[in-house]
Amino acid sequence: MNRPRLIASACLLACLAGTPALAQRAAPTAVARAEAAAPLGVEQRAAAIAAIIQTVESRYVFPDRVPAIRDRLNEGLASGRYDTADPGVFAERVTADLRESSGDGHMYLNHAPDQYAAAAGSDAEADDNPALQAIWAAAARRSNNGLTEMRILPGNVRYLRISGFHWVADRTGQAYDDAMRFMRDGDALVIDLRGNGGGDHAAVRYLLSHFMEPDQLDITFLEAGKDPIQSRTLDNLPAGRLRGKPLYVLISRQVGSAAEAFAYDVQQFRLGTLVGATTGGAANNNTFFPVAPAFMLSVSYGRPVHPVSGANWEAVGVSPDVAVDPAIALDTAALLAVKSLLARAGADPADRADWAWAETGIESRLHPATIAPARLRALAGTYGGRVILFEDGKLFWRRANGQKVALVPMTAEGLFMAEGYDDRLRLRLAGEALEMHWIDEPAPSRFTRD
Repeated sequence: MNRPRLIASACLLACLAGTPALAQRAAPTAVARAEAAAPLGVEQRAAAIAAIIQTVESRYVFPDRVPAIRDRLNEGLASGRYDTADPGVFAERVTADLRESSGDGHMYLNHAPDQYAAAAGSDAEADDNPALQAIWAAAARRSNNGLTEMRILPGNVRYLRISGFHWVADRTGQAYDDAMRFMRDGDALVIDLRGNGGGDHAAVRYLLSHFMEPDQLDITFLEAGKDPIQSRTLDNLPAGRLRGKPLYVLISRQVGSAAEAFAYDVQQFRLGTLVGATTGGAANNNTFFPVAPAFMLSVSYGRPVHPVSGANWEAVGVSPDVAVDPAIALDTAALLAVKSLLARAGADPADRADWAWAETGIESRLHPATIAPARLRALAGTYGGRVILFEDGKLFWRRANGQKVALVPMTAEGLFMAEGYDDRLRLRLAGEALEMHWIDEPAPSRFTRD
């Protein structure tokens, strides 16, 4: 990712504006489409492979792996494996060989004409190149610095999705401040990293600092021939710290590098619970080099060491504390959250009611109830003037204005959610009576069957 350098933030604190973690471009972003990419010739392919080998030999963090990488690339060129005029296909094949021969997820080649033009036009390395920084900053702005979704889940569980760890000086910190103020008022917190490929360690450190005490060592970065660089949690956080709240972090196989770093911190420092599947296993620090005619080469130049484990997650990934299919990780985490809240002694009764309502809803999504059509048909009828219809194998509540509202089974005992009411209304049908439960009413309204 970025080469490490410590700079002072212009706003409230000193921050790692370029500490390493994963790829500088934390999340894919759309680019202007050309009608057709310029075809690659034989000499261009050979020159690109030679440039890649030279860069790997001079910059790769693990010199003992260089011969295997060099041999694989030379063999690929000689065998005709790279014989394609399509630059995207060429980059894909070279990437496969780079990764297989190195065992390093940060070794890859991108076909990126815009970034190549920006990098090739300057002698500065990637983290010091204003043109490259502008490209990455534009991507950060369009994605709200990677903070792509915030919402309140049932039970006042606050949810934040982070699609990538961007860092733009004087901008990203403010976006995190807003997000942390939103999260601060939650009873429990869920941070969703599923699909997050990584980004800049400065953003990871900023986020992590909200869950730890100030000036704690969170990770050390090592680079051959240079002094170690320590990353420590920040003192000044405008939104305040969020310690003491139940924290759940969602992970998947597609989580990489900087995103893995945050998940690893949560696990190693025992800050919360990881839910989902083992992450990709890309820990090394990388930076980018232009390769003619229009490529960007990612090369690992350093590695992180965690103060708790004395190691990192390279090649093994970060394992979840609760292993589930990532597709149901959010509901699983939300259920764990409300159960932990319900287990608290002395909680406010109104809060407990909210958590219990949420628990039933989540359970019904994770374990959908089925009710036989014959029983559903028997439940149809009129209850105190309220009409329940059986049509096409389902129950519907026909409102006074004629609108029909589908009833979705939540439990086998006859509790239904009213579709379109955002789970604010539930109906319980128990043979001779209908109960209407509103989330904001202390007791249900009961209507006997006509």
